[in-house]
Amino acid sequence: MEADRMEKEQQRITRKRPRSAWDVVPPAQEANKALAVVKNEVKRHASPPRRDDDREGHYVFNLGENLTPRYKILSKMGEGTFGRVLECWDRQTREYVAIKVVRSIRKYRDAAMVEVDILKHLAQNEMGSLRCVQIRTWFDYRNHICIVFEKLGPSLFDFLKRNKYCPFPVDLVREFGRQLLESVACLGWSYPCDLWSIGCILVELCSGKALFQTHENLEHLAMMERVLGPLPGHMIQSADQNAEKYFKRGSRLNWPEGAVSRESIRAVKKLDRLKDMVSQYVGFSRSLLTDLLYDLLKYDPSERPTARQALNHPFFKSIA
Repeated sequence: MEADRMEKEQQRITRKRPRSAWDVVPPAQEANKALAVVKNEVKRHASPPRRDDDREGHYVFNLGENLTPRYKILSKMGEGTFGRVLECWDRQTREYVAIKVVRSIRKYRDAAMVEVDILKHLAQNEMGSLRCVQIRTWFDYRNHICIVFEKLGPSLFDFLKRNKYCPFPVDLVREFGRQLLESVACLGWSYPCDLWSIGCILVELCSGKALFQTHENLEHLAMMERVLGPLPGHMIQSADQNAEKYFKRGSRLNWPEGAVSRESIRAVKKLDRLKDMVSQYVGFSRSLLTDLLYDLLKYDPSERPTARQALNHPFFKSIA
């Protein structure tokens, strides 16, 4: 009898205490609690409310918002003709990235898709050299093409700006030029406009100033003639009707008669010839650099060298 009593007492002590009503979560409340957790998670990764773009087609954002649930917007890194670059946190890879958010305008969207194809082509053909910025992925978000890049340091322009537009030494200009030309050559095409762009960039690097700093077409042409000499007659005569307003009787540039202001005329007049411009900033190798620039900046696209031909120019073989 005593043994039976002790066994019952032990069972009473070890039996789990029944939970009081206040300590029990009803099934419906458990479900609501789980739903609230899910809602909070969705809210944390949710996209900002839909809003209109600005008048230029740029994506409007606030810091801390999401660019799709994957990317959190941290800051604006820069802005240009094609769109804005945002610093973002990639929740999937847990790294900082730079996302180029292209303006929601058809021509810029189309150009962005060409850029994506070029970047993919470059990435596939770099063979480990990693001299070109690396594309991570791209996506279309609210009518904006978004290109995700690795996050790098400041651009050359930002570096120039921070250093009060102090020119780069000629050896760095040489190295930057070599890398630019190698990148274009790697694409396997020959677009003369790319060589023109590289020529303008090299002038800016060695002088610290943009070569043709204007957005007005006639003024731009006048600057080109001031720096590089007169436009070839055969190019003027073969220009289409849209260009006739820039030329007088189809033989010469309508300048300064067609200038929009006296400030525009002064802006053109203060420019130097290309060789004089280079001589102000470059000592050693200035004649070789000048010769290369005249090749890259030939008016007639058919007369410009290819990227591979330009890489064989003596400027890239000289030692600073």
